[in-house]
Amino acid sequence: MEMFKFGVDTFIWSEDFSEKDLWVIPKAKELGFEVLDIAISHPENFPTSLVKKKVEEVGIEVVTTTTLGEKTNLISPDPNIRAQGIKHMKLLVDINVELGSKIIGGVNYAAWGYLPGRPRTEEEWNWSIAAMREIAEYAREKSDLIIAVEPVNRFETHFLNIAEDAVRYCREVGTGNVKVHLDSFHMIREETSFKGAVETCGKEYLGYVHVCENNRGIPGTGLVPWKEFFQALKDIGYQGPLVIESFDPSFKELNRQCAIWRKFADTGEELAVKGLQNLKAIAQEVFREQKS
Repeated sequence: MEMFKFGVDTFIWSEDFSEKDLWVIPKAKELGFEVLDIAISHPENFPTSLVKKKVEEVGIEVVTTTTLGEKTNLISPDPNIRAQGIKHMKLLVDINVELGSKIIGGVNYAAWGYLPGRPRTEEEWNWSIAAMREIAEYAREKSDLIIAVEPVNRFETHFLNIAEDAVRYCREVGTGNVKVHLDSFHMIREETSFKGAVETCGKEYLGYVHVCENNRGIPGTGLVPWKEFFQALKDIGYQGPLVIESFDPSFKELNRQCAIWRKFADTGEELAVKGLQNLKAIAQEVFREQKS
């Protein structure tokens, strides 16, 4: 197995990716990233053809992430809102197919930040499963796109917090193209073992990985057990991207939603570049030890 592919998220530079942010695509490659994760908040306004042209010019692999909101919540009691969520996700499928992307990650199974103050219900589970099955079947007819569901911490959703539940979700959707999106920022809050979470997913169900530090600071400077995490990913034969996701200190809305009150680097770009250096060094150590 070759070394991991490292990528970066557009949130490093932009809160809401649009035509003004096309310069980010060559910048990501220039900084040494092999993959760019384009965070798409509003697919109805996304400049797909312009992005496709720039991606082809630059020659970088792209994937995407999204988050559902109050008006697109797949676990809303209102069937009209669930229908809007399905429409949002199908539009994202179309965008990904046109871009040649193989992954839609993120909180794409329920509204991000929707916290009703109780555990999820069986009704909510069934609503999301049914909606995701429709979306995944639509995607399967068009390409080999993976929809990767991201378990996030308990302060951001009550619906999926751990790998075990996410794998169960994928199995119940049952279409074969719904997989798990692990994010180390959330894992360190909810899992009991990084190795265990990766093994729970296995190669069959692990579809995507975000590599973020426990405090959303520079990866490799905090509490995440990177060596254990990378060894587990290597052991199951994970071959997808490892993407650094963080946010520029100047962002207001996103930093408010993610409760980021401290500055970990002067810019999001500095954080990503230093993180890439740190994570590459740890990954090289893991691969070197395997050979010796």
